[in-house]
Amino acid sequence: MESISRISNLLESARELTLDAAQAARSSRSTTRSLPTAQLKKLLDSRNDREVLDGLRRVISIMYRQQKTLPFFSSVVKNVASPNIEIKKLVYIYLIHHAEQEPDMALLSINTIQKSLSDPNAQVRALALRTMSGIRVPVISQIVSLAIKKGAADMSPHVRKAAALAIPKCYRLEPNTLPQLLEYLATLLGDKQYFVAGAAVSAFMEICPDRVDLIHKHYRSLIKKIVDMDEWSQLAMLRMMAIYARKCFPRRTRGVKPKDKSVDLHDFYGEGVSEIASEGEQVVVLDPDLVLLLNGIRPLLQSRNSGVVVAVARCYADIGTPEYTKAAVGPLVALLRGAQDIQLVALYNIVSVCLAHAESFVKYASHFLVRATDTAPVWELKLEVLTLIFPHSPLQTKSLILNELEHFSRGTNKSLVREAVRAIGRCAQADPATAPRCMRLLLGQITSLDGTLAAESLTVIRHLIQQDPQAHVGTVVRLAKNLDSATDPQARATIIWLVGEFAGLNGEDNIAADVLRILLKEFADESEIAKRQIVLLAAKVYLHHINRETEAQKQPGEEDQGSPPPPPNSEDHPIARLWNYVLLLVRYDTSYDLRDRTRLYKALLSVPQLASLMLLAPKPAPQAPSPSETRKGFMLGSSALVLAGGGGVHGLRGYEPLPKWVEDGREPDPSLRNQGGAGNEYGEEKRVVPAAQMLGDASHTQSGRSNGLGAAAAAGTGAKTLDDWLAEDEEEGGDDEDEGEDEEESEEEEEGESEEDSDEEEEGESEYESDDSKAELEGFLNG
Repeated sequence: MESISRISNLLESARELTLDAAQAARSSRSTTRSLPTAQLKKLLDSRNDREVLDGLRRVISIMYRQQKTLPFFSSVVKNVASPNIEIKKLVYIYLIHHAEQEPDMALLSINTIQKSLSDPNAQVRALALRTMSGIRVPVISQIVSLAIKKGAADMSPHVRKAAALAIPKCYRLEPNTLPQLLEYLATLLGDKQYFVAGAAVSAFMEICPDRVDLIHKHYRSLIKKIVDMDEWSQLAMLRMMAIYARKCFPRRTRGVKPKDKSVDLHDFYGEGVSEIASEGEQVVVLDPDLVLLLNGIRPLLQSRNSGVVVAVARCYADIGTPEYTKAAVGPLVALLRGAQDIQLVALYNIVSVCLAHAESFVKYASHFLVRATDTAPVWELKLEVLTLIFPHSPLQTKSLILNELEHFSRGTNKSLVREAVRAIGRCAQADPATAPRCMRLLLGQITSLDGTLAAESLTVIRHLIQQDPQAHVGTVVRLAKNLDSATDPQARATIIWLVGEFAGLNGEDNIAADVLRILLKEFADESEIAKRQIVLLAAKVYLHHINRETEAQKQPGEEDQGSPPPPPNSEDHPIARLWNYVLLLVRYDTSYDLRDRTRLYKALLSVPQLASLMLLAPKPAPQAPSPSETRKGFMLGSSALVLAGGGGVHGLRGYEPLPKWVEDGREPDPSLRNQGGAGNEYGEEKRVVPAAQMLGDASHTQSGRSNGLGAAAAAGTGAKTLDDWLAEDEEEGGDDEDEGEDEEESEEEEEGESEEDSDEEEEGESEYESDDSKAELEGFLNG
């Protein structure tokens, strides 16, 4: 009979599984086909759980297709009391979605959900708490608060996690419940389960990120749990700990002498502060609790989540020392192996770190070489990193970078060509030793048929020439010779401007006047930007001519120094004729801007002293900063770092920088972090005893404790007389009961080790043997 019943049970189970599989297959094929409203309501009102489940799936599918499902509200909500957990889940999803539109109907289901808070199944309790907090009806805010209180004291950690996640929802529903929620939050922050504490930290960052007083006694235990938390909780923890460190640990520094040897970060215990500093250098002294945090989050650099890696790098950059920041460089570079969107965000953060610690990225230079599959934003950031690490690189790496930039400067992508040429210029400015090679690369490209390449090369050449004008006189002459081959308007304007800057050298032997004569032959065919520079060149050449004539007139007559000499009227000089010809050409030009500029120059030249101050003033050498300098100061991992490149110092709306470091003497008492202990996560905290001390204690106890025979032998047979033996025998007779107690006390003091127990048994046996020998000896003497 038992076999028949067993077979029938198996057949029934197989039948149920077959029906479920068929229903699932049918629903997967037919769920997309909408049924009439009456048929759906019939399914929802059925007493068969399988039909109700099918109807709920169809309703949820319609709901997520943005179609109206409100007419099914009453039919769906009445299934909230179903014992089937799958039905409960779908009803709760529907209820959360439509509770705001039908608050009265939603309130009718609150009692049933409250009953589910006492269900024996922890999953049902957690689901009910999550649903009750998700119903956005302000009337039930107090009920939700009481549900959170009950959930915070639940035995199941999953229910406590649901209570922690419900705290922000209740706060958004009714901000006046904040005092009650803070009490529940303070309890959940100290929970022994890491996923409950992680959810509590996320709630803390949403409702009260400034209440660091709630964190003091849980600080050390939270640091221990951060490695086990999920990625979202780790992100919230790292953000919270950065704020906590700024508000609770002052930034202290101390001077270090050259002979002062400090422990390196890569020491075995990892508690070093900095490397050997030079004389008079100030190094940061870290608080022990801050060192605990920085070392505790270091394993997160190996996280599979790129956001966690960037968050750890942000902590090291904002609250750590440069040694900790360098430890995060390798994991940041490893993010470049990910997808393109992750590469882009990682590169923004890498560039931000590279602006402060470029030397740490030198050994990873090959990771930033441009690939054919890289998008424009990616290769722009890669070129920027290469230029930042260029001055810190060895000669081999510098040659590699310059060859890479030269290759891309001759490509077909105009944007890439422009950025590569600008990168060459930044490399030359950052490392003057390589400036001649960079200049040769750029001079070889000014004759290119590509106007974009020629124009950008000449712009960079102009910047380099302005860095050291006296060393590049021959370069300007070479550029003037190539003026006929330059066809790009911007390139021609750059060469003309450079010729004008050097128009005052060598007096009459300067080439500026002859260059001006050649340019005026085809003045009408020039572009407007080139015409402006031609007019400026003519004004400078004529001004230098006037200054030379004035100096020549002042040398014979030094006695007439009181009044400035009038400007010479040498209208027959070729330079004066060229100037007059320029005025005539511009008078009939169609550009009113060019005509206005020429009239301005003509008025200035009537007062040579004023014209010299304005036209011949020394020009400051232009600097080409890194394009990401505008992003400097934004926190790593923030949206403002990626999106607010030129958006001002405040970045995007909603961006909040870290608070400033607390002043020394205003920080909270460090003893507050001792409350609650740091080791109650997985049980009682045990005192850590070094192995050497344990071995030393064991050797001492063994040497001081031996069996009775050994003690007697050590004491010597002639050390005691017969009277002493008899006296000890009488005392031991009255102390037999106390021996057991003494032995038990000694066992407790020696922590119950098995070896010590065996030693004590041997001691007892040896004592009894010695008593028997004493009795025999006494009988023999008396006999």
